[in-house]
Amino acid sequence: MKLGLHMPTMDWQGGPAELGATLGRVVEAAEEAGFDTITVADHVWQHPIMGGPIKNQVEAYTTLGFIAAHTHRVRLLALATAAPYRPAGLLAKMVTTLDVLSGGRMMLGIGAGDYPEEAEGLGLAYPSLGERFEIVEETVQACLRMWDGEHGDEHPFQGKHVGLGRALNVPQSLQRPHPPILIAGSGEKRTLPLVARYADACNIKPSPEIPRQLELLRRLCDEVGRDYDAIEKTAPFGFDVGEDGSKAGEVVDRLRWLAGMGIQSVFGWVVGVDRITPLEVMAREVIPAVAEL
Repeated sequence: MKLGLHMPTMDWQGGPAELGATLGRVVEAAEEAGFDTITVADHVWQHPIMGGPIKNQVEAYTTLGFIAAHTHRVRLLALATAAPYRPAGLLAKMVTTLDVLSGGRMMLGIGAGDYPEEAEGLGLAYPSLGERFEIVEETVQACLRMWDGEHGDEHPFQGKHVGLGRALNVPQSLQRPHPPILIAGSGEKRTLPLVARYADACNIKPSPEIPRQLELLRRLCDEVGRDYDAIEKTAPFGFDVGEDGSKAGEVVDRLRWLAGMGIQSVFGWVVGVDRITPLEVMAREVIPAVAEL
C-alpha cells in the first residue's frame, strides 16, 4: 500500500506570515518520510467540516506549484478539482504546466464539487448536480483532446457545456499518453461509470461498502472494455498517530482493513502535520508496516 499526505487545511500556528515556510518544511519532510503522493483540497474557502470560511484556505493549483518546487519525487494532485471552477482548456494547460515543471509528477484529480457557498461567494460556476457531472465528463474529454499526440488534437471539440476551438497544447505533458486522471467519489450511478470510462484512479469513501463498489466498478469496466486492474484504487483517510506516536498501531490496523478490501493507495490528513513529528512517526512506524499490504 502507498500512502499520500492530504492537506485539506493549512490553518497552522503562525498564520499567513509563516504559512509558506511551514508548508515547505511539511512537504520536504513528507517526501523524506516516504509518502508517495501529496494532495491538496480544491477549495477557495475553508470547508465547514474543517472549520469554515474564516479559517485560512489557499488556492490549490498555486499551492501545487509551490509544493512542486520543494519536492523531487512525490506525485501531486488536487483532491479533487471542482470541474465547474475552471474552463477545461485552462485546466488542461495548468496540469500540463505543473507536469512539465515538476518533471512528470502531476495528476488530474477531478470531481463535481461540494461547496456551493464558496462558489456563490466568489462568483464561480456551480450549476445543478446533474450539470456538474456533465461538466466533469466533458472536462475530462477536453483534457484528453489537449493531451492527444504531439501538440494536442487540434480539431474543435464541442460538448453541451465545454467547447474548444483548437485543442493546441504546447509544451505537451511529460507523462504520456497523458497525466493520470483520478475521478473522485463513490457514487454508483454517475461517478463509478465515469471512472470505468476515463479514469486511471478512483477515490472512494473508506467504508464497508468498498468491496461491493469495487465489484461494481469491475463490471462497469468489463462493459466498456477497460482493464479493471489498471485503475488505481484509492481512498481518503485520516492519520492520527497521537502526540507520542502511541496510536501508530491503530493507524496500521485501519490501513490493513482498507487494503483487505482492495484499496491500494490512501491519501490521509496527518493530525498535527505542521509539527513535523507526526510525519517522522509515520516514516518510522506506519509507512514501512503497510508497504507490503
